[in-house]
Amino acid sequence: MLSIRQNERTDALPDFRNLGVLARILLVVNAAALAVAMVRAQRPAEVTVQFFEVVFWVEPALFAILAALYAANAALARLGYAAGLVCTLAIVAALAGATSAAQTWLGRLPDWSGLFYGVVLAVAQAALLLEYFRVRARAFSPALAEARLQALQARIRPHFLFNSLNAVLAIIRGDPKRAEGALEDLADLFRNLLADNRQLIPLRREIALCRQYLNLEHLRLGERLQVRWTVDADAETALVPPMLLQPLVENAVYHGIEPGVGPGAIEIDVGSDGDRLRVALSNPYFPEHQHRQGNRMALANIRERLQLHFDLEATLDAGVEAGRYRIVMLMPLRSAP
Repeated sequence: MLSIRQNERTDALPDFRNLGVLARILLVVNAAALAVAMVRAQRPAEVTVQFFEVVFWVEPALFAILAALYAANAALARLGYAAGLVCTLAIVAALAGATSAAQTWLGRLPDWSGLFYGVVLAVAQAALLLEYFRVRARAFSPALAEARLQALQARIRPHFLFNSLNAVLAIIRGDPKRAEGALEDLADLFRNLLADNRQLIPLRREIALCRQYLNLEHLRLGERLQVRWTVDADAETALVPPMLLQPLVENAVYHGIEPGVGPGAIEIDVGSDGDRLRVALSNPYFPEHQHRQGNRMALANIRERLQLHFDLEATLDAGVEAGRYRIVMLMPLRSAP
């Protein structure tokens, strides 16, 4: 019997608006064109000429098909996999046929038999590509993504729990209301860690989680911990992977605030840059305390999860600027309703 966290994956069409998907289609189709050119060339010197002849015939149809699939992406996503597959192949056949007919009429193809072969080849290659994306999606299934997410969550430092409980014990007699609020924040934080975290969530939920975490750290660090938030209201509805920001904030506290002797500021800047969401975080940098590997581990895990969700459309850059360690994440701006 399957548990709640072992739901079977249903197949889905690729996101035809994703840069990684489009790049892979272009690469595969042009690689196939090169293979055809190599077969047609009688001498190595003719490969380039043959390649450009094939590309001259293939590219108009390819770009027309990609433009149509880009426009129809939302409608295709609402269909079931089988219906979406049929509609996708129908779009490919129609546009391949139309471009072949136009090129035959213009004299770029020798006869009308080229129309038939063009449609058959286009549909066959589209079917192979769709099967590739289906197999690839299964390889990066939610079960695998969840396993990697759980591995990241397991690395959240145990000392944080003990420090938080000790901080609550220290104030429970003098300020019981604040201690109660801290325990509620701690419960909410760990409830989020145990939640089913396979789906994208609104950024406002991730920000709220970080604020709860920082409230707990304030109990221990007091005025040494200063946080400056700059959040664009329009960006709060953006969809992001869960537990995206909290591990980075925890690292900022661990590496940027704890080693210092005076107050230190963590700066968090969230906004939109056109059709991309930008999340930037910086903290004080102490070179003598950078031998620890936790920061690199968290960055590697978050970078991997961004790629699982957004493929080539997401980036994470980190480095030292003007005495501060700075992390900048860019990803597609997809808003929740």
